[in-house]
Amino acid sequence: MHVKNTIIFTIIFLFINYNLTFAVNLNTNYEKPYVILIDLNERCLFLIKSNSKKIIKSYPIASGKNKTPSPIGTWKIIDKGAWSNAFGTRWMGLNVPWGNYGIHGTSNPSSIGTPASMGCIRMNNGDAEDLYDRVSPGTVVIIYGGAYGLQYNHFRTLSPGNTGTDVLEVQRVLKNKGYYPYNLDGIYGDCLKKSVIQYELDNHLTITHDINHELYNALNMLPFE
Repeated sequence: MHVKNTIIFTIIFLFINYNLTFAVNLNTNYEKPYVILIDLNERCLFLIKSNSKKIIKSYPIASGKNKTPSPIGTWKIIDKGAWSNAFGTRWMGLNVPWGNYGIHGTSNPSSIGTPASMGCIRMNNGDAEDLYDRVSPGTVVIIYGGAYGLQYNHFRTLSPGNTGTDVLEVQRVLKNKGYYPYNLDGIYGDCLKKSVIQYELDNHLTITHDINHELYNALNMLPFE
């Protein structure tokens, strides 16, 4: 457990002190009593005491599928709700700019421990209820899954209409290169399409709306080992 604690605290330190949120600057407030860390590789949610960095509880989760990944970055809980449906008995919504994502229970407990969701974080209903009673809106939620959000050690080919942390990272890289003078929102819309085409033209790349391996390589975005 000591090794796992060290890794978890290192991740928290990096996110808090160096803003490794894949270009999302949320002016995060860490004054709430708890921080939530979700490790997508371990498929585990850790509830951590803010002032002591002590792990209070850990819960198994289900994460997003390969084609519908969970949103990696630093977010906040913005709403809560108690209900009874396919999303289980509790909902804790996150302020992800490109879609409706949250932490919630499930009517399919056999999915816990697998990549099974449309991007939300699933929990067993009893665990979701326990977490729900402990946290409040404004609680920081750190979702970690590796460089660029690559849980699977490869990049998706992105097309207009796609959303996600990988889209956000392409926007950030193009912005740093002076090609994307727009807001970073993780949505592949017309603004990103224009920037991609201009970058391809200027760098003598194949002209396509898709963000593929040729463009990733030109942007020096390499999958992690």
